[in-house]
Amino acid sequence: MNSIAPLADRLRPQETASFAGQQHLLTAEMPLARMLSGALALHSMIFWGPPGCGKTTLARLLATTSQAKWYQLSAVTAGIKEVRAVIHAAEQARATEVQQTQVLFVDEVHHFNKTQQDAFLPHIESGLFIFVGATTENPSFEINNALLSRLTVYPLKPLPEDALQTILARALTTAGKQAGEDARALLLQIADGDARRLINIVECAAGLQPEETISTDSVAAAAGGKQRRFDKGGDYFYDQISALHKSVRGSDPDAALYWLCRMLDGGVDARYLARRLIRIASEDIGLADPKALNLALAADDAYRRLGTPEGELALAQATVYLAAVPKSDAVYTAYKKMRAFIHKDQTRPVPAHLQNAPTALMRQHGHGSGYRHAHEETQGYAAGVHYFPDDMTALRYYSPSARGLEKKIAERLAYLRNLDKKHSNK
Repeated sequence: MNSIAPLADRLRPQETASFAGQQHLLTAEMPLARMLSGALALHSMIFWGPPGCGKTTLARLLATTSQAKWYQLSAVTAGIKEVRAVIHAAEQARATEVQQTQVLFVDEVHHFNKTQQDAFLPHIESGLFIFVGATTENPSFEINNALLSRLTVYPLKPLPEDALQTILARALTTAGKQAGEDARALLLQIADGDARRLINIVECAAGLQPEETISTDSVAAAAGGKQRRFDKGGDYFYDQISALHKSVRGSDPDAALYWLCRMLDGGVDARYLARRLIRIASEDIGLADPKALNLALAADDAYRRLGTPEGELALAQATVYLAAVPKSDAVYTAYKKMRAFIHKDQTRPVPAHLQNAPTALMRQHGHGSGYRHAHEETQGYAAGVHYFPDDMTALRYYSPSARGLEKKIAERLAYLRNLDKKHSNK
């Protein structure tokens, strides 16, 4: 291969034995392994996984081992014109050449819109080519159902350390460099499961340092500052947000703090994290500890005043507090049930005794008629009053938990319901 080509291209495996990682897909009896060995015919598919995990390389190996004609598009740069051109080329090849399997590889396929994705459907159906897509985004959300139904989805994982060590050894050899134990460890840490990042840093570090052995300083300079894999708009973003939320809900302060720091380290907008903490305070803690919402709001305010890094400590404080206190989703559950009920129910008039009556004319027409002011009643409670529409049975969706402050709320509501019962018996 041309030595002027980028190191990543020179290192791209040309045979299955040189491919590192994704063993969950490549054990002997798995479909991909059987396709690579020729025991199973190619079918249309999509590779879903993080950057640098081998999606493009695996697609090329499948085409090579099947002796297929290769076409490639990038959805980042291609439009419908380029899609039509490659389809035309495939049709011409099918008409003029010896019958041969054709593979169309579309990188970052989630960037294509619905019209562009739909353009592939008839040609997948007719067998003009085997469609292989690659995406870092969840196909369930980003790929049209019509196209997705014709593809097998293979999820790829970030590369483990043993695979990265293999790739690192090859990269150093090809670059004509060596690296000490500390430099290797730093390279693997910065790579964070991404082979392309690892190779690019090796190539850059080799160019920065004329000596044969790459130093940790050269690695750090080539990396431009350690950054973990963190797609601010993709699945890894939402997976880590989910992990934070569930760790708080599960009352594990240390795990919650771990995920908070992971995301801060990865460059997430701390203001977004503050908003999530506010949501968690209402959704998963609620009235079991009303102070949780106040603390989340205070942490958001503190971060806005102080910024990074000082304000991040307030977010950490809120995270640990939210994880440690009693939990209740009773308000959240009641809210969802009531919203669902309202959505399907008819529009009912407000009962006369609950209507607003600021003027004499409105009072003459019955607005507010029969209203009992709770503060003027015994114990500050108007027992037996129906606050729902007249033609509607009272709903009881809010069921307080027996945790934290809600335990006391549950006791008080039970007491008030008993007063209602006594009033109705009279």
